Amino acid sequence: MTAPPPTAGANAPGARLARALRYLYRVPLLLWHILVHLPLAMLMTTPLTERLRWGDESLEHRVIRAWSAGLMRVFGFRLRRVGTPLPGAAMFVANHVSWIDIETLHSQRMMGFVAKREIQSWPVVGWLAQRGETIFHARGSTESLGGVLHEMLSRLRDGRSVGVFPEGGTRGGGEIGPFHARIFLAAVEAGVPVQPVALRYGAGGSAQHVVAFAPRESFFGNFVRLLGEPARVAEVHFLAPIAPGETDGRRRLAELARSRIIAAMTGP
Repeated sequence: MTAPPPTAGANAPGARLARALRYLYRVPLLLWHILVHLPLAMLMTTPLTERLRWGDESLEHRVIRAWSAGLMRVFGFRLRRVGTPLPGAAMFVANHVSWIDIETLHSQRMMGFVAKREIQSWPVVGWLAQRGETIFHARGSTESLGGVLHEMLSRLRDGRSVGVFPEGGTRGGGEIGPFHARIFLAAVEAGVPVQPVALRYGAGGSAQHVVAFAPRESFFGNFVRLLGEPARVAEVHFLAPIAPGETDGRRRLAELARSRIIAAMTGP
């Protein structure tokens, strides 16, 4: 999981020209996706359409998944899924690299994410997060975490899925940090499986550092920078799920989920 820093080679004349050319055609694609596709998606995700089905999922979820996949293509990501996401009530846990992780996962499987409250104010992504049933959490607030766990438990018992980033934040695309065990309590009490998901950007995860937030980089800065990056693969590895009762307690559950993700990150 090593890679050069995001700025390596970025100032070479050829690299600057290539980036400019990518902006030249991706900015119009992004505007079309936001100004045309987004309003259409909004029209198809209203209370009037929420009961409509498309195959084995709701029309609303299918539309959001399609829009998320389209956004990934605008940014030059070629999506590759390995494994199969669990149906029904399940907790999905993934390593956290950048804001685009939510779009990557939503392109494959709808899940109500637990995400920091600041995302609500982010352009486009904030709206998608809200329509995608995101549970917003105020970092550092014990009261907020209690409410989050209660909402997660309610959704899981209702047969829906949730997604979490147990590291609690991004880490610059380097090592995968410890998983906070408390967040797994909802899965333990609801008696639902936990499916680890490894997110790898670039061949074999070679672009984790590139996709991740640079030091002191804002959401807008990361958004604009990624829009000019070369095309690369985005791999979503749905790993072997952990069945209810397979491990003893939430701490062991967190450790096992983390170990499976680390193994997938270092694999072929």
